[in-house]
Amino acid sequence: MDSTALFARTAPRRLFFTAAIPGAISMLASSLYQTLDGVFVGQFLGATAFAAINLAMPFVIINFSLADLIGVGSAVPIAVSLGRGEREEANNLFTCACLMIVAVGVLLGGVIFAAAPALIQFMGAEGTFAALAVQYLRVYALCSPFTTMIFALDNFLRICGYIRGSMGLNILMSVLCCGLELLFLGVFHWGIWASALASSGGMFVCVLVALSPFFRGKALLHFCKPRFQLRRIRQIVACGSPNFLNNIAGRIASILFNFLLVRMGGETAVSVYGILMFVDGFIQPLLYGMCDSLQPAVGYNWGAQKLSRVRAIEKYCFTASAAVSILSAAVTALFPEQITCLFVSNAGGEILQMAVFALRLFSLTYVTRWFSFATQSYMLAVEKPLPASLISVSTALVFPVLFVLLFWPLGLTGIWMNFAATSVLAAVLSAVVLRRERADLHRPDAPDVPRG
Repeated sequence: MDSTALFARTAPRRLFFTAAIPGAISMLASSLYQTLDGVFVGQFLGATAFAAINLAMPFVIINFSLADLIGVGSAVPIAVSLGRGEREEANNLFTCACLMIVAVGVLLGGVIFAAAPALIQFMGAEGTFAALAVQYLRVYALCSPFTTMIFALDNFLRICGYIRGSMGLNILMSVLCCGLELLFLGVFHWGIWASALASSGGMFVCVLVALSPFFRGKALLHFCKPRFQLRRIRQIVACGSPNFLNNIAGRIASILFNFLLVRMGGETAVSVYGILMFVDGFIQPLLYGMCDSLQPAVGYNWGAQKLSRVRAIEKYCFTASAAVSILSAAVTALFPEQITCLFVSNAGGEILQMAVFALRLFSLTYVTRWFSFATQSYMLAVEKPLPASLISVSTALVFPVLFVLLFWPLGLTGIWMNFAATSVLAAVLSAVVLRRERADLHRPDAPDVPRG
């Protein structure tokens, strides 16, 4: 189906199942690989290697964050431009965004490669623990010019109506990455660097596959001679800032937590925190997949001033996010032992006791997490990046740091309680944001008028 017809005329319920369900499956496939990455490293390379990848992971995500900023930030104005019938402008935004991502991959990858030993040493890691983390981080940094594009192409494919193609791409990436990692670690018995190489190899193949319809001229968006404009670059940065700030702020919080955990509980505490993050890495992409997959439709209808459709689409987004989030909370609370044993072979004693306690506290996060997540996505889709950024940064950094201070006397228990407390406060903030923006978001549809 043509994306214009899909976004403009498909009934909201059918649109939800057409776009959001494949989007959730797509992100589930991606998150499943990330989860299996932790499983493979923990099972084949041991607890120290598992702790090392969790220590390095915040810097890996920072490496990808600018590409994500450009991808998400350009997707919103591209969808809005298409809704206004401005196809040449949409093509220019698409082309400029792709070039910017490659340039950022070269620059930031080089910086992180050079700084990797200092960054890991700053975290307090020493000896084998530190050496493994540096190996893992440097492989991702070297490959970033060839891999970071994947985080934007997913958005561009959905804008062009390739919703199932986007889902297939993420499934292919997960299969490739898992297959390569199983081969490298389980058959060749290579080290931790091979885990990062397997991920990067799978991403690179999928970048080539995803670019194919654009190079062949089969997609709605086309490459053109780029016209970089400061106004458009600012718009991309503004629209991508909520996701970018969420990534950066979240990684700063993770670095802070790891810094404290190394000193409070050593490798064991870092491993338990890693388990929590892998669980979050499985649940959050489901929420992201549903909300993000609907953003092109919401942006298109916002640009076309069909606000009743915007509201109808978002009702499904909020409802589905709540269902997934609360179900995830229940599963995490009921099966903490099984979750722990997935990531740490022969888990027992101190680590099992600590992880079970931490997971049960952590599960409370998802009772309310869905509301702030869906609200942030809604604000971004309707070109309101400032409130979206406020929710994003507060959830990822401001509230966690606040609760680190408040819960400091509780030690490690305070760290595990931090996530649920942050989620409650983020839901309150999101309710305030929705109330403040209510008049603009609920005004009547504008009459259809010709656009020059």
